Amino acid sequence: MGLTGTGRRERVLVTRRLAPGTLDRLTAHHAVELHDSDAVMPRDRLLEAVRGKAAVLTTLDDRVDEEFLEAAGPGLRVVANHAVGLHNIDRGACAARGVEVTNTPGVLTESTADLTMALLLGAARRIGEGERTVRSGTPWNWAPNFLLGLELSGARLGILGMGEIGRAVARRARGFGLSIGYHNRSPLPDEHASGAAWRTLEQLLAESMLLVVSCPLTDRTRGLLDARHLALLPTGAVLVSITAGVVDEDALAAALGSGALLAAAVDHHTHEPAVNQALLAQEGALLTPHLGSATTHTRQAMGALAVDNILAVLDGRRPPTPA
Repeated sequence: MGLTGTGRRERVLVTRRLAPGTLDRLTAHHAVELHDSDAVMPRDRLLEAVRGKAAVLTTLDDRVDEEFLEAAGPGLRVVANHAVGLHNIDRGACAARGVEVTNTPGVLTESTADLTMALLLGAARRIGEGERTVRSGTPWNWAPNFLLGLELSGARLGILGMGEIGRAVARRARGFGLSIGYHNRSPLPDEHASGAAWRTLEQLLAESMLLVVSCPLTDRTRGLLDARHLALLPTGAVLVSITAGVVDEDALAAALGSGALLAAAVDHHTHEPAVNQALLAQEGALLTPHLGSATTHTRQAMGALAVDNILAVLDGRRPPTPA
């Protein structure tokens, strides 16, 4: 990609090691400072490194707030988040200072939907429990009542949050013979074409033996699925959460412990990398370390889109995916 503006080399901070080859175009045009580690950049180092930068490529663990913006100074023009979510960024504060915020939607839809289906199958068929049984050396033998799970074919799947990822999950779920309901704040205009029926939140929970939580974390959805709402699910239901903070994890652990839920899978944890200790104690909990977009192809595509956004803004153009 050639630059069409002044061609000035700007100072850019990248806060995490990215997929191979991702930064080649960025380093060809600008002076890039890279935190070359898979670990989160410590806050004090981040605030020091951001000083005087024109652009920052952040990840979900980097908090972009007034302190960050003040440390960066008036030359900061764009924060490109290497994620779809934006809950780590104070967008109002950025707007007030004229800092463009971008994210990476679309490119991680398919890989995240694939993982969601893997979690749905893994939790419903108790694969985590079975794998732990084999690895632990615990004596076992096939028996008619051994580790009975939930059959997907013919079951009712509820999707809380029918955005791009929710729709991709629905496409896959139809191949398993699932009937599908969903809840957004309002019905989708193409409801009939999507093959899914809109429900109120209470209706969706009451009808869903399988529930996928894929809505974004907002002030409205934070802690939405509390103990009262989880109690609306049918006894023996399975819940899969790929969004941090929407499900009350203590309430989820209690529902597993009481037998109200058969199983649950969580990929994006509320306080990650810390994992809820009550969930860790539940055999019926399948817990993965935020793997939704973890394929080489997708992570390279996310990085490339973040780079596209930075190059566009620094060149005086509209970024491809403004938040």
